[in-house]
Amino acid sequence: MRLLHTSDWHLGRNFHGGSLLEDQAAALARIVELAKEGSVDAVLIAGDIYDRAIPPAEAVQLFNDALAQLRETGAAVVAIAGNHDSHVRVSIYDPLLSSFGVTIRGDVRRAHEPVLVSPRLGGSPVAVYPLPYLEPAVDGPGLASSADEEAAPVPARLRHEDVTRLALDRIRRDLQGRPDHRSVLVAHTFVAGGESSESERELTIGNVDRVSVEAFAGFDYVALGHLHGSQQLDGPRVAYSGTPLPYSFSEQHHTKSVRIVELDAAGNAAVEIVPLGVGRSLCTIKGGIEQLLTDPQFASAEEARVRVILTDEALPLQAMARLRGRFPHVAELRHRPPDVVRSTASERNQQVRQSTSPLALATSFFADQQGREASEAEAELLQEALEAVSKGGER
Repeated sequence: MRLLHTSDWHLGRNFHGGSLLEDQAAALARIVELAKEGSVDAVLIAGDIYDRAIPPAEAVQLFNDALAQLRETGAAVVAIAGNHDSHVRVSIYDPLLSSFGVTIRGDVRRAHEPVLVSPRLGGSPVAVYPLPYLEPAVDGPGLASSADEEAAPVPARLRHEDVTRLALDRIRRDLQGRPDHRSVLVAHTFVAGGESSESERELTIGNVDRVSVEAFAGFDYVALGHLHGSQQLDGPRVAYSGTPLPYSFSEQHHTKSVRIVELDAAGNAAVEIVPLGVGRSLCTIKGGIEQLLTDPQFASAEEARVRVILTDEALPLQAMARLRGRFPHVAELRHRPPDVVRSTASERNQQVRQSTSPLALATSFFADQQGREASEAEAELLQEALEAVSKGGER
């Protein structure tokens, strides 16, 4: 059985105000290519199909086209709702589409109903369980009410770990009646030990959203979504495919890919990570504006989406417009004066803490705003202004 594991397409997402739809279309076209070239039996999409609950029409059309093209390859498609998706909207046509080999599951109550996939080359079938993103406060009560009476008592306040285990208990009860089936779980959650990035939406405050790797025991392969970097947590058996494109500068060093999973007759998973190699790359460049605009070493950044860190002592006028002359896809600009200025500022702040004179406070504020110390003439003007204010107050 050959599976293609992908996730977190975030269709309709913008990058610092710019549309990514063209790059996303290229990524999906490449995924279709890989499904066809690899004679894949099923494509698993582990949640966050869209970037928001009500996606733009162009994103919906792109998803529909991708589904049609994937089915033309002969592969079944199994997708789930993630925390960015509307569970109801993405799965509204699931009962109809499932008869055509496409499952888009958003209803947690049906997570124990598998999609049965038979390999093209023969062999035992695979039971693919689509488990959409679980919200403890919303999904917990229903899952708790259907819990096995012989199982451990259900906590009054459910965590992500608790609600996930409740859902998995129902799935395992179904799987027990299928001894001749290999098993695959598709889930969207934050598994403990996973490495996050800046572009994922927090599920909770703190670490109470983490689900242990042990919760997923017993499945031959667990196709995860939510974390944007490709990574595995229990050998190749429990893994995140990551996003098909980078969605923040924290992902600029990721190799965006999909996972081609080969399940043998015993359910052992062998995984090939296939880079997609599409879309505009991201990079961060640092230096003074004149250096950035002229130095050949930055030529490779000219076609990338760029984060610029300017080290000029003062922020240059029209910096963004000038930078776009060489780097047309500049997405972010940060100003970080040289370390010597910050060091001097630190020393100055120490002096200010020891002296609360109005002039010390005024020159400190000037330096914080301008990124440099006030000149002697500027300090004299500040002193004159303070004296004028003081005299005005006396009148």
